[in-house]
Amino acid sequence: MSTGLGVEDLSFGYRGRIVGGPVSFAVAPGEVLCLLGPNGGGKTTLFKTVLGLLAPLAGQILLDGADTAGWNPRRRAQAIGYVPQSGAGQFPFTVHEMVLMGRTAHRGTFAAPSAADHDAADKALETLGIAALGERDWLRLSGGERQLALVARALAQEPRLLILDEPTANLDFGNQLRVLEQVRGLAAGGLAVLFSTHHPEQAFACATQVALLKDGALARIGTPNATITAETMQLLYGTEVDIVSVGAAMKACVPRAWREAR
Repeated sequence: MSTGLGVEDLSFGYRGRIVGGPVSFAVAPGEVLCLLGPNGGGKTTLFKTVLGLLAPLAGQILLDGADTAGWNPRRRAQAIGYVPQSGAGQFPFTVHEMVLMGRTAHRGTFAAPSAADHDAADKALETLGIAALGERDWLRLSGGERQLALVARALAQEPRLLILDEPTANLDFGNQLRVLEQVRGLAAGGLAVLFSTHHPEQAFACATQVALLKDGALARIGTPNATITAETMQLLYGTEVDIVSVGAAMKACVPRAWREAR
């Protein structure tokens, strides 16, 4: 039986309006798939469909070989962790309390958190390297600390698939790097990871494969080196860029107009 996420001939959108598809791709445990595409290209709608917030218009979404179509919210939350761009509201929770919310799917509706739930929250904080923030006020965290705490909350769910929607949006450069390092580390620990970004360079930093979504269709999918090229960036964003090597493994996308201006 196949493991990880399998998306097969999926068409997605809303009642009476198809946004995209059919698309097919897979993310195995230990892999990171980076989804690139312009605004309005269908990334968010695709994520909502994989998460079960929208029903597929056609096709299948499989997790470890099982069709997720009939899953209830509790079963989905036990299997899929989700990290939004920002969230968790403006309530004065501690970071530990915020991460502990990730355990909701593992206990009864009115049951108090168990010792195992607290241990899972502590482990998630330690894995992300932010155990020292556990008693800090959520509202007093920096943007980068908040984002890492949201990743920890998703990790406390003990999911098999982790989905991150532009996890570095609105973060400064240093915090972007910290979040990407954690994404790479979580995949190395056995998670299947799917994330979106508007920065192609981030795929070179942590992704094993890249999918280019344009107008709801997969324009290309493959390794970062094979997929992120001057040709595909022109196709995706309508901008001429040069792909420049930075060291042995890293590359950057530099707008051609900027290089010519120098």
